[in-house]
Parts: sequence; C-alpha cells; structure tokens
Amino acid sequence: MANLNIKLVKSLNGRLEKQILTAHSLGLRKIGDIAVQPDNDQTRGKIAKIGYLLQVAEVK
Repeated sequence: MANLNIKLVKSLNGRLEKQILTAHSLGLRKIGDIAVQPDNDQTRGKIAKIGYLLQVAEVK
C-alpha cells in the first residue's frame, strides 16, 4: 500500500477547532511540518476537510 507525504503549508491560526484537531490528528502542528500517512479512506477524508491548508504527494 502506498503512503502519502503531507505537508502543512498554511497556518492553523484563526481556523475552526475541528480543522485544527484534524491537522493535529495527521501529525501536523506548525507550518512546514511533514507527516507520512497511509493512503486509506480515513486519511483521504481528513485531507478532504483541510486540503486547502496542505500539500500532498504520493510516496511509493
């Protein structure tokens, strides 16, 4: 199974609490943080919620 390389590129300041918690659940806390997550439905759903804050690339 492939993994996703997820990078936080926009600030969490001023965002809704649910969006901040979603970013934290992905392992992202500060701008520039990178997390490698499995490519599954749960991760894709989280990315869909806060995708405008993220940069996502597939890792093989």
